[in-house]
Amino acid sequence: MIIEMIKTILFGIVEGITEWLPISSTGHLILVEQFVKFQNVSSEFWNMFQVVIQFGAILAVVLLYFKNIWPFTNNKEIAVKKKGLLSYINKNIFILWTKILVACIPAAVIGLLFDDVFEKLFYNPVCISIALIVFGIAFIVIENKNKIKDKKVNKEQNSQITYKDAIIIGIFQLIAAIFPGTSRSGATIIGGLLIGLSRPNAAEFTFYLAIPTMLGASLLKLVKFGFAFTSIELAILLVGMIVSFVVSVLVIKFLMNYIKKHDFKVFGYYRIILGIIVLVSFL
Repeated sequence: MIIEMIKTILFGIVEGITEWLPISSTGHLILVEQFVKFQNVSSEFWNMFQVVIQFGAILAVVLLYFKNIWPFTNNKEIAVKKKGLLSYINKNIFILWTKILVACIPAAVIGLLFDDVFEKLFYNPVCISIALIVFGIAFIVIENKNKIKDKKVNKEQNSQITYKDAIIIGIFQLIAAIFPGTSRSGATIIGGLLIGLSRPNAAEFTFYLAIPTMLGASLLKLVKFGFAFTSIELAILLVGMIVSFVVSVLVIKFLMNYIKKHDFKVFGYYRIILGIIVLVSFL
């Protein structure tokens, strides 16, 4: 049991780091699992665990950005309509959430229809490696182009994102849903940069988008699994989520401070190097 908990802590750390850095959490979990395997759980539990562990990471976003995403307010001046006796809905946050939900549509629809198909076809080391390399190159190319452009970005706030922009970002998220190793955060950040968002705001919108996306994916996996946990499985899941929550808080703070002064190219180089190492190792 102690050994299994150590493995769980390791997976929680990997999830907390890689969920928010644009380097692919699912890809890393699959790769780590090639060398570190649970001994007393079923393969069905592992397939569910690598998704539901993300719930701890979601809570980290809710904690850090609560004021930015909580739509209810007592301030009538910024309210769009009354909600109960004391609370009102913040107009700007309400509109932001509609755009977030619009961005979720492509991945939600396609994911529900073809989740099992994608898992069988693409959840393997070769596909992960290719996705790591391709999107690593994409980060480097896009950041090099951004340096050539005027430093002033077109859209400095998430409130400036249009519904068309939200769909574009949602399509990039769909790519990540299909190909493990792409990185959900990496794909959506690239989409944000392409439509003119600054790095901090592209990252923030990615964090917000993760809440309904990852919550929906987690609930879907739990329903498919059937909530039939053994005591060991339940302990592993809870510990994994707690560790991913704590690590995610630290990593999100680090990332937001880092990209205020640096670009994303370092993550692009990391992805390329890791992708080549994995590809060579498994071939």
